[in-house]
Amino acid sequence: MTTLSSSATQTGSASTSSTDRIERSILIKASRERVWRALSSADEFGAWFGADLGGQQFQPGRRARGQMTIPGHTEKFFDVVVERVEPQNLFSFHWHPYAFDKAVDYSKETPTLVTFTLQDAPGSAVLLTVVESGFDKVPAQRRSEAFEMHGRGWTAQLDNVARYAGSN
Repeated sequence: MTTLSSSATQTGSASTSSTDRIERSILIKASRERVWRALSSADEFGAWFGADLGGQQFQPGRRARGQMTIPGHTEKFFDVVVERVEPQNLFSFHWHPYAFDKAVDYSKETPTLVTFTLQDAPGSAVLLTVVESGFDKVPAQRRSEAFEMHGRGWTAQLDNVARYAGSN
């Protein structure tokens, strides 16, 4: 475990034996309800993730799409189809990983699945785990870069959600 801040610790790494799945976990010192709201409210998710999802709702089978708000990435979009919402336990969506080349039609590719799960942890904390799976179905010419970028990205995003949920 690497300490990220006084309110969060993060564990996990991209598997060295597989290129299909990335798993990261972080311990957040906030209530389960608070962490769940940061994940399941599109407005709040967008606030920590760096996407304008204002006015949208995460509902199974529905698409959520918004412009990225991270400086240097505002020409890109967050674009997902929600798979499951199990209050205070699990939130998942499908998306096309590292899909930022405007010349590529990503709709012909199989999307990956991103799953967030929450578990109670000692000390009134929550263990938040994110798993992104399905990289083996990403076209070979972009699989390695997508896997590497998302591996680093999930590390940063879990730090973001921990700061956000712990301070709001």
